[in-house]
Amino acid sequence: MKRFHPMPFGAQALENGATRFRLWAPTASRAELLCSAPQGVRRLDMARDADGWCERTVEGVGHGDLYRFLVDGRLEVPDPASRFNPHDVQGPSMVVDPARFEWSDTEWHGRPWHEAVLYEVHVGTFTGEGTFGALQDRLGHLVELGVTALELMPVADFPGTRNWGYDGVLPFAPDARYGTPEDLKRLVDAAHRHGLMVLLDVVYNHFGPEGNYLHAYAADFFSERHRTPWGSAINFDGPGSRTVRDFYLHNVMYWLEEYRFDGLRFDAAHAIADDSQPGILEEIAQAVRTRFGSARHVHLILEDDRNSAHLLGHAARRPAAFDAQWNDDVHHCLHAAITGEHDGYYRDYVDAGDDFHTARLLARALAEGFAWQGEPSPSRGGELRGEPSAHLPPTAFVDFLQNHDQTGNRALGDRIGRLAPAPALRAAVSILLLSPHVPLLFMGEEWNAPEPFLFFCEFDPELAAKVREGRRREFADFQRFHDPEARLLIPDPCDPATFERSRLDLAMAQHEPHRGWLALYRHLLGLRHREIIPRLPGCRSLEGGVGTHGEICVRWHMGDGAVLRLLANLGPTSTTRPMHTGGRLLYTTHPEFGAAHTGSALAPWCVVWSLGSAHG
Repeated sequence: MKRFHPMPFGAQALENGATRFRLWAPTASRAELLCSAPQGVRRLDMARDADGWCERTVEGVGHGDLYRFLVDGRLEVPDPASRFNPHDVQGPSMVVDPARFEWSDTEWHGRPWHEAVLYEVHVGTFTGEGTFGALQDRLGHLVELGVTALELMPVADFPGTRNWGYDGVLPFAPDARYGTPEDLKRLVDAAHRHGLMVLLDVVYNHFGPEGNYLHAYAADFFSERHRTPWGSAINFDGPGSRTVRDFYLHNVMYWLEEYRFDGLRFDAAHAIADDSQPGILEEIAQAVRTRFGSARHVHLILEDDRNSAHLLGHAARRPAAFDAQWNDDVHHCLHAAITGEHDGYYRDYVDAGDDFHTARLLARALAEGFAWQGEPSPSRGGELRGEPSAHLPPTAFVDFLQNHDQTGNRALGDRIGRLAPAPALRAAVSILLLSPHVPLLFMGEEWNAPEPFLFFCEFDPELAAKVREGRRREFADFQRFHDPEARLLIPDPCDPATFERSRLDLAMAQHEPHRGWLALYRHLLGLRHREIIPRLPGCRSLEGGVGTHGEICVRWHMGDGAVLRLLANLGPTSTTRPMHTGGRLLYTTHPEFGAAHTGSALAPWCVVWSLGSAHG
């Protein structure tokens, strides 16, 4: 089966052996097409209409041919809607005919969201080769682990040979460092044969700082009314914004249709500046729900620091709602509890005047979704953060102990295994993997990989120097890096060695103690698939709170009527008051509980999961 998403811009290979080229250049006087040919580059005029659209159809140009646009006779630029740029973002674009790829996943319709166990991967560092093809060879490991969804960090073309992906400038073009468009399609096709969903991280809040030429010929793409941490905002609500909005709506459909991704994660949605009604996010969700309906399971996930509960709840079949949000609150609570850190935003989760503050927030987050639901945030200067979320299903929240942000945005890229004692980490892992929330793992986490995940990129020397200094200034407020000499220990993001240090050694999983961690993750995910996932449809929270000695107690009413109970002591000392959990023991970090676990005191870092009736 062939799949192709038609777009009103870019290069579209036609059935008659010609290619139609279109560029939106409203602030340029003219645009010309430069086509590479055996006899040299052909320079062709493009017809321009009153709205700034430039168009030319050329016979004898097709798949594999290279092209650029010449703006106002002086600036050569790649196609902003390029399907592939084989020589990096500064080079020419390539005509891609998607009809050349034959899909084999004709029976694949996706998986329901409640079955999701996410596994976040950076393509360039997950394997030694750092390619789509090498990642494809690791799909069997994910299935054996118990993962059901592979989540790729952004693959849109970025400058240089190494980058997290959030500096992409050609949002339709998979980066050539990882492989060709066909390589990415083969990865998705193979994942579907393994029963795995594939999700893609997309960035709609900014372009990277190098290789974006839109300012030169389409200034209306940007807004000076709004600012973001990266400069001018993308224009989603001003003059000319309809074309800009359509660019991103097509990008959504392109990845979902032409590449058969099962869902998208929208990076830093809080940084998408948009005063229109409906906003671009709601318009995207509405378009996706209308396009796919019940024919395919397509999932939309937000990263949103605002805790915007009103955007969530697709389980209730709201047509403009997202399925879930990455839940920083659960991460921050667990991280603060097992590491004792209180710098930066962790201050909101550690209160010196309340020994049980972290436990209370964690219990609330596990029971209701967000810990912060409209209260003033101390780390934000008293700014109100969040919205009420208790009405949402538990699966509206994606929880994690590690991800690219929470690991890579640390000065030294420390993974959680280097920060927390093993018993504490084991307790947190058992909460993550058995909670009714959707769990996300970060590549290598399942064997407690020792390699850091550092911030890395490759820019021209002038920009690289600014990035290096900016990275070190970023940590000046942290106690460990107050001293300028200490900040020199922060790795240079543009040093190739920083990238290499972040590459996983997959062989480590076969050796102790890493093999033991892998066995734990497999056991807990097996338990999740047998006992938790089948009961998730219709699941709702009953209550969450803290006992008199700081014990975390949470109950959920599962879809089949059973009650799932969590009892946890996330501290280094035993409780003195016996606790009653009730029900059938599912798992405990301390096997001495055995069948007689009720009425026992809780050991340090002890977690107990049980399943029973509402009164059992």
